[in-house]
Amino acid sequence: MRKLVLICVAFGLGCSAAQAADGCTKSREYLLSGRAGDLTMPVTSYTNLFKTCSATATMSNVKAAYMLRDGGIAVTPKQDTVAATAATLSRFCESNPRGTLRFLSKRDLKLNRSVLDIVKISSTSATSCKKLKGLS
Repeated sequence: MRKLVLICVAFGLGCSAAQAADGCTKSREYLLSGRAGDLTMPVTSYTNLFKTCSATATMSNVKAAYMLRDGGIAVTPKQDTVAATAATLSRFCESNPRGTLRFLSKRDLKLNRSVLDIVKISSTSATSCKKLKGLS
């Protein structure tokens, strides 16, 4: 880990973005390896979801981002305030009008400690961008 930090500093890269994108990579590996159970979408859809996850991971209020088995994106926010959450959701929905963003609570993180557990979380409790924008 120390070497990664030194490399990031030496090249002027944001290590937090690399760590956030790491959740996307790990969740994609779990999904495509079959360890997360049956996929609910075609494999090509998970390729597109990975791109969305990676872009979401670079958002300013996102500490970590993960792909969910049901096609949503889960994030751990850096700031857990109404204003920060609203800004993140707004930015996500502008880029992904048909996507679903689920914010992981502290309780979620305590109950779901591994990436495999997070991947299995349902995004149905989150309101989709489509519904928020009045497209449904």
